[in-house]
Amino acid sequence: MSSSNPAPQDKPIPVLLLKTKSSPSDAYEDLFSSPSHTPLFEPTFVPVLQHKFEEKGVDRLRNLLREKRIGSSPDCEFGGLIFTSQRAVEAFAHVVREDETSKDDPAWPHLQNIPIYSVGPATTRALSAVSQHPPLQIFGSHTGNGDALAQFILDHYAEWHRKDHPRQLPPLLFLVGEQRRDIIPRTLMDPSLPEDRRIPVVEEVVYGTGEMPSFPDDFAAILSKTQHSPSRWVIVFSPTGCDSMLRGLGVLDSSTGRFSGRRDDWTFVATIGPTTRTHLVKNFDFEPDVCAETPTPEGILEGIVAFRKKRLEGPA
Repeated sequence: MSSSNPAPQDKPIPVLLLKTKSSPSDAYEDLFSSPSHTPLFEPTFVPVLQHKFEEKGVDRLRNLLREKRIGSSPDCEFGGLIFTSQRAVEAFAHVVREDETSKDDPAWPHLQNIPIYSVGPATTRALSAVSQHPPLQIFGSHTGNGDALAQFILDHYAEWHRKDHPRQLPPLLFLVGEQRRDIIPRTLMDPSLPEDRRIPVVEEVVYGTGEMPSFPDDFAAILSKTQHSPSRWVIVFSPTGCDSMLRGLGVLDSSTGRFSGRRDDWTFVATIGPTTRTHLVKNFDFEPDVCAETPTPEGILEGIVAFRKKRLEGPA
């Protein structure tokens, strides 16, 4: 790739968001499209992941709900649910919505008396749309990441169940995808915790992810379209697709599949958090330019702004 660009410096900076655009609105688009930023940005979505329900896990969830084994009574198998992704919520909502035997029951899915833990506002909004009377009791949306949610659950869940389960807390069901971090189970089941504080966690895989077959071509097309921009940013949200992304940028050695040490000086890469950054470093020897301190649109933007400021100021 050429490192020189004759394009005007006042054009919006392309921001290539390697994700599916959220509906009905996307917080990344809203933030990066705002005319209040200097410089201006122009966001474009390039979907990487395709999702599919894992039928085994979905069937298990359906049976648990039908048999009312997630609840507050002593004979229930689980005393609460954990969600850290919108895809898991989609699988849950699919079960609730599509179950023919229960759709005429206004109390379905019978989760009125248990806590539902959600990692952030987007996941909480998706959960809030699940119909039940009275509505689901959702907690933790202020936490923002798995580590903070786990710490919140430790205190909240113990308080919730203390009267009915003074010695051992009932297990939580954690609906997950094939790829996930283990911070929540590890924190809640930490052997160093007192027995009456330890919370058993059972993970149930309800969806899987893979790279979208069209991603390499879609990414190549947007790279071609933005090749004359003075600078551009590629925002990476998941380890999935990193190989194709780096190959698209032309920075991998063809014989080793690792970073060649050569890259242009106008295409920059930011990751949503440390998991994706670690994947790039460990598997490709590629160090992204920015790793967001918080996994949010604001976190990404703040990282980009700080990086640009440091580059403009030059070495101290």
